[in-house]
Order: sequence, then C-alpha cells, then structure tokens
Amino acid sequence: MTSQKPYLIRAIYEWLVDNNLTPYLLVSTAFDGVQVPEEYINDGKIVLNIAPDAVNNFLADNDWISFSARFSGKSMELFIPIIAVQAIYGKENNEGMFFPDEDSSPPPISTPPEDKSTSSSKGKPSLTLVK
Repeated sequence: MTSQKPYLIRAIYEWLVDNNLTPYLLVSTAFDGVQVPEEYINDGKIVLNIAPDAVNNFLADNDWISFSARFSGKSMELFIPIIAVQAIYGKENNEGMFFPDEDSSPPPISTPPEDKSTSSSKGKPSLTLVK
C-alpha cells in the first residue's frame, strides 16, 4: 500500500486553508532532493509558509511538494520530497499534524502467546475473529 503521509498532508493543507489559517510546512533538510533557500535553514530544518497567497504553482503529489516562492524579493523554485516533511500546521494556532521521523521504524507489534488449552477453564476472556 502507498503511504498515508502525502494524503494527510494534502488534507491538512486544505483544512487549514478552508479555516483561514496560514499553512506552515516544517521540513528536514537532511534528505536528498530537498531544494530550499539555504540561508533560511536552522538546525537542519526550515519552516515554509505555503499559503496560496505566498506561493505559486503549488503541487503536492505522493512523492514531492513543489512550488515557487519569493525570498528577499528573489523568486525560487522549491522541491521537497514527502519523506522530508516533518509537520504541516497552522501558524496562528499550531493545529495540524506532526509526523514521526522517517528514520525511526515503529516498534514491533508483540503478539501474545497462543493458548494451547482446549478446555473452557475460567481464565481471561478472549475475542475471536469471525469472517
């Protein structure tokens, strides 16, 4: 299955714009392919205003976010791989979604040992999946 992340980014973006909030994108610049103005990078991260009135040609697909924006009066094309996006949130209230680091994998799901007994002794109740 494809990642949920790009779909969530697009949905939160639309929700923020519909509620008249300024969508901000927090991007890690440690990933290959990130093209942003280097002079605005702080501690390997950059926060970008992606409001419709702040950017042109905004495109968010399943792999990339791209747009053009002005920095100190100079137009620049920005390219951000989805993997580099750490958060999308509203400037005014910090409402939005923050994503876990891509480098860290989720902890393994431990499954309880199977109950080998066939008797119906008084133990813990269990649920059975019926298809």
